[in-house]
Parts: sequence; structure tokens; C-alpha cells
Amino acid sequence: MVRANLVSMILLMHAIVGFPFHARGLSMTYYMMSCPFAEQIVKNSVNNALQADPTLSAGLIRMLFHDCFIEGCDASILLDSTKDNTAEKDSPANLSLRGYKIIDDAKQKIENRCPGVVSCADIVAMAARDAVFWAGGPYYDIPKGRFDGKRSKIEDTRNLPSPFLNASQLIQTFGQRGFTPQDVVALSGAHTLGVARCSSFKARLTVPDSSLDSTFANTLSKTCSAGDNAEQPFDATRNDFDNAYFNALQMKSGVLFSDQTLFNTPRTRNLVSGYALNQAKFFFDFQQAMRKMSNLDVKLGSQGEIRQNCRSIN
Repeated sequence: MVRANLVSMILLMHAIVGFPFHARGLSMTYYMMSCPFAEQIVKNSVNNALQADPTLSAGLIRMLFHDCFIEGCDASILLDSTKDNTAEKDSPANLSLRGYKIIDDAKQKIENRCPGVVSCADIVAMAARDAVFWAGGPYYDIPKGRFDGKRSKIEDTRNLPSPFLNASQLIQTFGQRGFTPQDVVALSGAHTLGVARCSSFKARLTVPDSSLDSTFANTLSKTCSAGDNAEQPFDATRNDFDNAYFNALQMKSGVLFSDQTLFNTPRTRNLVSGYALNQAKFFFDFQQAMRKMSNLDVKLGSQGEIRQNCRSIN
């Protein structure tokens, strides 16, 4: 009941402050007539999967980011490789992505009700939103109407931000896509969920690093003793969407170099400290940044298609 009241209050706030309900041809009511059950089907698929495995919430959010940052939010991350093409999902940067079966489940159920209407790109965007809320994060709505892309090439994934970038490089990389430094820090807060593999942070352990707490460095070393695929949670509450990630950065306990650099750099340090102090502020800025991410270079109409199967073009 409390959660329901919270959702109602947030929706009311959206109406009061005038958040846009249309963006680049997208619409909040896009499926109201053609497939009114689409959002509920996605939500049910997400909730059922996360009840069985809460760690998948991080996977769905990461999937959206890895989709949208390459070719825009067009579900290119879902396409399987063929004998003539190696797709994005088979890039080393994407091999650890999880949650594909959730998208497949939602798509199949939607196709049974409304064939050829709801795009895989919209399902990915809605699933990430629902995963944030399920894990205790802020509720936000997104406009729908994305079309699915027909291109998915492994070479395009070189544009994904590396875990070895410093704050200036992150700001530049995200800035090229219209994101502000505040967006960068807020979106990095998605690392309040999930884990990192040793291969993505072990380089920090081979040279003296004054920005890394010595006790936490020992923890990371112990994790890596199990091999490159050993996993280290980003913060102490890996399945809860909260601001613990920012508190960890203040304590020099960021797992990735690209995490800790946000606190080490004067340009972003105050944002980290602000979010560590005020979770509500982090939630508000995160939902704004996620709306922006979800609308990144979307395809409309003839620019794409509505796939029958999310893993292959029609």
C-alpha cells in the first residue's frame, strides 16, 4: 500500500512539474489502443524473474545501457550472430550480460496478445525501468514507440565506455551523446546493483593506488585469487537500489577505476558527496538521466521494424 501511494505521488509530481510526455515522436500512451496490456506483461515477466533471482535487476539495467549506447535504443543488443555477422552480444564487453530470457518471455506473451505491435526496444526500456523499481529505486515512466534496428555488429561495441576511463574521459564520452557531468555521476549510481568481474579491476591492484583503501584492496585481491571471472559486489547492498555506492566511493572503496575516479576528481566529487548525503536527490537525478538514456537515438517508423522474434530481424 505504501509503495502504491508512493507511485501515485510521484506520478502526480510528474504532472505538476511538467515532465514531457512526448519525446521525438514517442508517446506515453503509444500502446493504449493497440496493446493496452503490454506494460503489465513486461512488469509481470520482470517481477517473476527477479523474485527467483534478484541479481538479474542489475543485468536488465546494464542491458539497456549497452543497447542504447550503440546505435541508440533499438534492441540491437538482442540480435544473435549469424554465419555472416558477429553481433554485439558476442563482444567481450557484452558476454557477461544477463536477462535475455526475461525479454524473450515478455515478447512471446505480448505477441500472443498483440502480434506485430510492441517493439523489442520498448520492452528492453520498460524492463530496465521495472527492474529499478523492483530493487527499491525510483519509479519513472518513459514514452514508448521505439522501433527495432536491423544492424548489430561486434565492431560497434568499441564505443562502449571502458571501466578504465577517468572522470574527464567519461564526461567527454557521455557528453558526445548529450549527457551532462551530473548525468554521468547519476547513471554511474546504477552500480549500486550488481557485481564486477576481477578482469575489470585487477589492474588497480598491481601498482600503488592512493585512491584505494588498503583494507578494501585486500578484499579485491582475495576476490581475484579465484580468477578473472570472480565477482565483487559494487557495494554492500548488491541487490538493493540505494545510495550505498556513493558512500563506498567516499570511503575509497569503489570497485572499478571508473567508479572511484568520480570521487577523486574535483569536477564530480561534490556530486558524489551530494548523492551520498541525499538519496532522494540521487533518485530524482537518476530517473531524469534514465529517461534521457532510454530516448537515445531511437528509431521511428521506416528507420526500423517491429521484430517478431527479438533475436533476429524479420
